[in-house]
Amino acid sequence: MSFVERVVNNESVQRLAILVVLVVIWELYALWLNNSLLFPTFTETVATFWHDIRNGVLIDRTMTSLRTLAIGYACGLLLAGLFTTFAVASGIGTRILSTLTAMFNPLPAIALLPLALIWFGLGTPSLVFVIVHSVLWAVALNTLSGFRGVPETLRMSGRNVGLTGARYVGLILIPAAFPSILAGLKIGWAFAWRTLVAAELVFGVSSRSGGIGWYIFEARNDLDTATVFSGLLTVILIGLFVESVIFRAIEARTVNLWGMQR
Repeated sequence: MSFVERVVNNESVQRLAILVVLVVIWELYALWLNNSLLFPTFTETVATFWHDIRNGVLIDRTMTSLRTLAIGYACGLLLAGLFTTFAVASGIGTRILSTLTAMFNPLPAIALLPLALIWFGLGTPSLVFVIVHSVLWAVALNTLSGFRGVPETLRMSGRNVGLTGARYVGLILIPAAFPSILAGLKIGWAFAWRTLVAAELVFGVSSRSGGIGWYIFEARNDLDTATVFSGLLTVILIGLFVESVIFRAIEARTVNLWGMQR
């Protein structure tokens, strides 16, 4: 293909073009509406974003949220791994996990926030509790589905070449199930991030502290719509970074490298 065709067909260029189109639509609609209180322009939002980056407010709030998210996400993954190991190792474990997943996976994590406040009080432990709930069941369900979906012929191939124990799990089961595991990690991350922001909105009301959720809530109280959009833009940018950089790098070094997906 020619240079132009390679550029046009490049996935990163296509994604960037989509973002540019959305930004142009945003800017034109805001200019047509001409009401910054209702819908600020993209340039106003970016100006507010950079102002709060420079004065450190947005960075501090974002780092507070990310620290809490990291703790909750890690705890959720650890518990999901323990549940899945038990489920894969025994039939009763599979039935227990399936039952618990059917019970708790449809339950919104934010609905548990009142209980978290009663049990743990205001602060990080309550936030971690609701994040763990949002991560645990999605990751465990996808991981279990991945292990149960490993073809029997692949299992027999591993046994025929003498693989047993940890080598059998590490060289056969995990690579074969990893597309489902990775999907669970992505879903768990998305659930955890939006649950945290929503919970911080409530915590902001209760304790006048918190991360990016409280940043948004403060701006809403002050009728500073540009700052609200700045907070939402931060949430979106972090989501894009995690999806397009972190998870994309994991995919490139695992399932793409193994030829399991394109």
